[in-house]
Amino acid sequence: MREVTEQAPKRIRLEVTPFVKWAGGKRQLLDKLSKFFPDRFERYVEPFVGGGIVYLALQPERAILGDSNEELMNCYTVVKEQLDELIQALTDYQSHVSDKDYYYSVRAQDPRALTSVARAARFIYLNKTCYNGLYRVNRKGEFNVPFGKHERPPTLYDEDNLRAISQLLQNVELVAGDFTETAARTSKGDFVYLDPPYHRSPTINSFTSYSINGFGENEHECLAKMFQELDRKGCTVVLTNSDTEFVRNLYNGYVIEHVTTSRMINCKGDKRGDFPELIISNRRQNRLPL
Repeated sequence: MREVTEQAPKRIRLEVTPFVKWAGGKRQLLDKLSKFFPDRFERYVEPFVGGGIVYLALQPERAILGDSNEELMNCYTVVKEQLDELIQALTDYQSHVSDKDYYYSVRAQDPRALTSVARAARFIYLNKTCYNGLYRVNRKGEFNVPFGKHERPPTLYDEDNLRAISQLLQNVELVAGDFTETAARTSKGDFVYLDPPYHRSPTINSFTSYSINGFGENEHECLAKMFQELDRKGCTVVLTNSDTEFVRNLYNGYVIEHVTTSRMINCKGDKRGDFPELIISNRRQNRLPL
């Protein structure tokens, strides 16, 4: 049996920030989420890492980060292993951040034909210059977000921030795959945070088109079963999702807390506030805010 060597999460202010924009980021929820974080854990595990803001706030010594978005996970790998080359490529892109025609020529490229560094630089360039930092793909899996409107030219990267993230990632296992592949690597004593594409309902306008396969009710049901398996395994599990009857029924019997946040994806300002969400956990831990 593997010996569990627990680690305490670092309770610090967010000094390192995500290197990409990501819909549904949890900056607003950090203080509320922290009540459910365990005092001690073996590893931090996040199967839907996205921009990684919770990981960057905790900065655990050991972690497993995964996502089904291959472009995103290639970025994490390049930031970890080939940072200097990535910075050079982003520097070349920086002079084109206001060039709409150039944006569409880059968007039309097939990322599979590029090197890992060029692929990561393209991803970050598109992410920082597209509309609202949105990541969306069509049925062919092609990125199809239009060029964004910016009050001032966007900055593609902060070198000090990227180097800090690269250093943190040295002790991180990265998984490009769906949530089951990341969860399969968990063990008793791990802390698992689940932030899936949110469940949609007729009354809630949530965004779920992060990948070609989407994330429907069947996937949410599979995720709920995995939540139960992680609980039985002895992991601390925290999940966030939209506040719908479907989600509440899936996690009936667990700790459920209703919260509201603002959403910035909608192009209409009056549609961006008071989004109902749930924080769900297999145990409650009262913590001081991050």
